[in-house]
Amino acid sequence: MSQQGKGIKIMVVDDEPNILQFLELGLTNEGYQVATAQDGQEGIALAERYNPHVVVLDVMMPGMDGFEVCRALKADKPVAVIMLTAKEEIEDRVKGLNLGADDYMSKPFGFGELLARIQARVRNQFPHLLSEVAIGPFAIDAVRKEFRYRKRILDLSPTEHELLKYLVLNHGHVLSKSVILDQVWGYDFGGEENIVEVYIRSLRDKLQDREHRVIRTIRGAGYRVDLL
Repeated sequence: MSQQGKGIKIMVVDDEPNILQFLELGLTNEGYQVATAQDGQEGIALAERYNPHVVVLDVMMPGMDGFEVCRALKADKPVAVIMLTAKEEIEDRVKGLNLGADDYMSKPFGFGELLARIQARVRNQFPHLLSEVAIGPFAIDAVRKEFRYRKRILDLSPTEHELLKYLVLNHGHVLSKSVILDQVWGYDFGGEENIVEVYIRSLRDKLQDREHRVIRTIRGAGYRVDLL
């Protein structure tokens, strides 16, 4: 079991039992404390008892929808809300963000991407919960802002640090350049995708990854970190 989520409480609210079961198992395996609810009313009542740090909240639910739940949670608690929806309409995204949602994902989504977004929300809103995270040969110390590989401190720029952190937290998953740009540089980044290649090349140099066995290039798809 990973220790990256230790001490962090996640609540998942979704009316689809399969999604609840999948996320509860996956997030628990990452070390998070997880509670689930199958509708909006149950979610609000659970939040009162559970006091989650992050809520993964479905928009389209019968009865009280995710927008109403988000409004209620944000009015009462310092909680981070990541909204899930089967829709990709800009109006829904804007509505959720205007109600206080902190992030937004469209179904179907990758579990690795959800993990990265949860970590981003915790890092931004509950940094006191994060200390050192050990993942394979890597260690990320959020307090010292240090990144170590095989006990060697890496000399990274802020962007290199965020890029390597995103890749490592999503180890084993193939991440496209466009997804990396969104998650590391931001949705409003106006530059070229080739900047990802430049930073990957720099990270490989600093990791002494001459054979590209740590950060692998998956032809036509993106990059994947393997824990060696």
